[in-house]
Amino acid sequence: MKALITGASSGIGADIARVLVSEGYEVILVARRKTKLDKLAKELGDKAKVIVMDISSTYNCMQLYNEVKKEKIDILINNAGFGLFGEFNDISIDKELDMIDLNIKGMHTLTKLFLKDFKKRDQGYILNVASAAGFMPGPLMSAYYASKSYVLNLSMGIYQELKQENSNVSISVLCPGPVETEFNKTAGVSFKAKPLDSMIVAKYAVKKMFKNKLIIIPGLTMKFALFFTRFVPRKLLLKIVYHIQTKKVN
Repeated sequence: MKALITGASSGIGADIARVLVSEGYEVILVARRKTKLDKLAKELGDKAKVIVMDISSTYNCMQLYNEVKKEKIDILINNAGFGLFGEFNDISIDKELDMIDLNIKGMHTLTKLFLKDFKKRDQGYILNVASAAGFMPGPLMSAYYASKSYVLNLSMGIYQELKQENSNVSISVLCPGPVETEFNKTAGVSFKAKPLDSMIVAKYAVKKMFKNKLIIIPGLTMKFALFFTRFVPRKLLLKIVYHIQTKKVN
């Protein structure tokens, strides 16, 4: 079997590649940073192939699909994404739109293109990487939280459509809390609570994906925290999240 992994140059994406290769799968690694991709591919050996591409461009997503569609992709891992921290009014609109293009449009485009093929074959796995942030609004990271809510809700909607059709295609959405990756540096935040190790998250995600788990939440702490939010009034939750966010400033 063969997997296509976006955002594969570091963090969760790179570790998912390591997990899949260790289990005998071939991987196609997609990201913008050629040096890091080549280093990872060298580590993984002949089961890894590199495609250097910026998938924040819809055109590039189409090009990527056309480049690999004859290779019979069995697993799509939509991991590429980044976050921005700050007051909504202060963050550059260009940076926000770049984030929306990658976190939402790139994921949406690749999901649709590969899902069509998976449904024709009536097999395949899609893992969309969202975040625990997708379950709630996030003052000081408003656009990022909203983008991950899109990933979460799109994935859930597709899941039910597939269930209604008795399809053998599986779609899952990974919703981790803080993870020790380059995301933190890019977003300009640091977490006071100890982040999860990305390899632990990757192993858990792959295991649950193959068990057709819809929503994958690594770690008991985050499971409990998200369960707790169901019982908190919305305005109080906003105050709590805002307070937590202010402690993330580097």
